[in-house]
Amino acid sequence: MKQIAILGSTGSIGTSTLSICEQFPDRYRPVALAAGSNIDVAFAQAKQWRPALISIATAELADALRARLKADGITDVEVVCGTPGTVAVATHPDVEFVVSAIVGVAGLEATYAAVEAGKTIGLANKECLVAAGDLIIAAARAKNVALLPIDSEHNAVHQCMRGGAAREVSQVWLTASGGPFRSTPLEDFKTITPAQALKHPTWVMGQRITIDSATMMNKGFEVIEACRLFDLPPDKVRVTVHPQSTVHSLVEFQDGSILAQISVTDMRLPILYALAYPERPASTLTFDLATLSHLDFSQPDFAKFPCLRLAYEAAASSQAACIALNAADEIAVAAFLGGTIPFLGIPRTIERVLELTPAARLESIPAVLDADRAARVCAQEIIAAGI
Repeated sequence: MKQIAILGSTGSIGTSTLSICEQFPDRYRPVALAAGSNIDVAFAQAKQWRPALISIATAELADALRARLKADGITDVEVVCGTPGTVAVATHPDVEFVVSAIVGVAGLEATYAAVEAGKTIGLANKECLVAAGDLIIAAARAKNVALLPIDSEHNAVHQCMRGGAAREVSQVWLTASGGPFRSTPLEDFKTITPAQALKHPTWVMGQRITIDSATMMNKGFEVIEACRLFDLPPDKVRVTVHPQSTVHSLVEFQDGSILAQISVTDMRLPILYALAYPERPASTLTFDLATLSHLDFSQPDFAKFPCLRLAYEAAASSQAACIALNAADEIAVAAFLGGTIPFLGIPRTIERVLELTPAARLESIPAVLDADRAARVCAQEIIAAGI
C-alpha cells in the first residue's frame, strides 16, 4: 500500500488522483491532503478518505472545517492551514509519494520541502520547475529523489526515454493541440474575449492553464520544464502542433528512430503511470487504434503566439527570466480574465517585464519567491500604466 499526499486535492489533478485511489484501493491511500479554499469539497474529501491531515487556505476556513467535521462525528482528521499547513502535508512522516498539483508558485515551498524530506514526487505543477527548477533538481539529486512528471507531455517523454539511454537522445518533441485559436487569423486576435479563450478543444482544465493554452504559454512552460527534467538545452526541445492530441510527445534518438507515446486524453493515465512507476498495472484507460484515421503535425506560428517565443528566450537567458515569465503571465492572465487588458496584452505585458528583469541565478527558495513578488509588482505597474 503506497501512502500518498496530494497538494491541490480539490483541483482537476487532485480529484483525478483520488479517482485512481478509488480504482486501486489496495495500492494507494491518501493520508494527507492540501485542499486550497474549497471548503465544501475539502469536507467531502475528509469525510470519504479520513486522511490523517488536511490543510486548507486560511485559519478561518480551518476553523469552519474543524467545526463541520466535529458536527459529523469526525475527530481523527487534523486540520491545518496556509503555507505551513501545505508543507506539513507534503512532509507528513507516513507519506511516501507526493502529488504536486497546486497551480502556480503557491506549491513551490511544499514541493521543495517534500524533496528535502526524501519523498517521491509526482509533478503536475510545471511552475515549480519553471521558477526554481535548478534548486529542485539539485535537491532531488542530492536526496536521490525521483521526480516523475504527471503533465501528459512530459509523462510521455519519460515513457519514451525508457527506450534508450539519455546520451542517445537527439531531441524531444512536445505536442500541442494549438488551442482554440490555432486556425484564427492574427488580425482577429485583438477581439478575442475571455469566453472564447476558455473554450479549449481537447482538455477540461482550470482557467489559468486554459488561457495559457490559448496563448501557447503553457507549451512554453513545458519547454522549460522539459529542459530541467531531462537535462536538455532549449534548442533540443521542440514543439509540434498536433490537433488530435493522441500523440502526447515524441523522443528522437541519434540513430534516427522516433518513439511516440499514444493514449487516451485522460489525465488519470499519466497519474497512474507516475504512482505505479516502474510498474504498469492493468487499467480501463485503453485506446482504440481504429480512431486514428490520420495524424496532423505542423510548426507553431510564433507570430500568432509570441508567448511561446518569450518562453524559449527566457529558457536560454536565466533563472530570473523564467521566474519573471511565470509571474508576469499569472498577473496578465488575471487582468485579461478581469477585462483590464486585451488578449494581446498578455504577451505585451510579459515581454515588458522580461525587458526589465536582469539576468540572475537565485540560490534559495526565499530568493525565488522574492523575485516572483518583484516581477508581479512590475507586471501590475505595467498594466496600470496602460500597455
